[in-house]
Amino acid sequence: MAEALPSTSSTSKRLAAQLRGLVGKAIEDYRMIEAGDRVMVCLSGGKDSYTLLDLLLSLKRSAPVPFELAAVNLDQKQPGFPAHVLPDYCRALGVPFHQIDQDTYSVVKRVIPEGRTMCSLCSRLRRGALYRFAAEHGFTKIALGHHRDDIVETLFLNLFHGGRLKGMAPKLVSEDGRNIVIRPLAYVPEREIERYARARAFPLIPCHLCGSQDNMQRVAVKRMLADWEREHPGRVASIFSALTQVEPAHLADPRLFDFASLARRPQ
Repeated sequence: MAEALPSTSSTSKRLAAQLRGLVGKAIEDYRMIEAGDRVMVCLSGGKDSYTLLDLLLSLKRSAPVPFELAAVNLDQKQPGFPAHVLPDYCRALGVPFHQIDQDTYSVVKRVIPEGRTMCSLCSRLRRGALYRFAAEHGFTKIALGHHRDDIVETLFLNLFHGGRLKGMAPKLVSEDGRNIVIRPLAYVPEREIERYARARAFPLIPCHLCGSQDNMQRVAVKRMLADWEREHPGRVASIFSALTQVEPAHLADPRLFDFASLARRPQ
């Protein structure tokens, strides 16, 4: 493991400025946060959600528009989960903290056979609980900690295993229309989040559900992309760039482009 950077070092400050710039650009490009928004930051205890909260707090101090932040954790009742860590952390920062208690751990362990991937069901249960809480408590945006690599990995998972050219949108409206979900880390590479988390010494909490499975298809895709990146540095960034510059006329989906009406121009 790489050595942690002192949080006051010039290298750490440059990294923080770089990530703030990327998050700020994503927020601006997709109009993620507007004046008066109440943003619910989903805080799991992993490096991504800590980084998300930290950077949003930093940006809030100099933002051109006022908005509120609150951290929300879904306690899935995983055995050994240190329930005090997240509320203590948020209290020290002065960030409002809310906890949802829902035993999704037992449901997933009961429903999913041993050795099968738990991620899909676990994600669906988490999403439902968080969406309900946001709608019931008047939050206008739900901020998730997915980063650039998550988005690219999802593209290949859908391509290889779903037969769909589909990624993970930086901003979307939930299926029931009650919530707007934003991903402010959409432009941030995972390796920079790892460096930032070490520099900030976040009190990380491991996941004993999806995060403990090494047989997931996502792990295989992550490994594939890491191999590509080693052999061809910048390839993952290029793939992500392609997602922002789609040309429907050069794909094959008649729902996106009216191929049937194409005709030669009169001579």
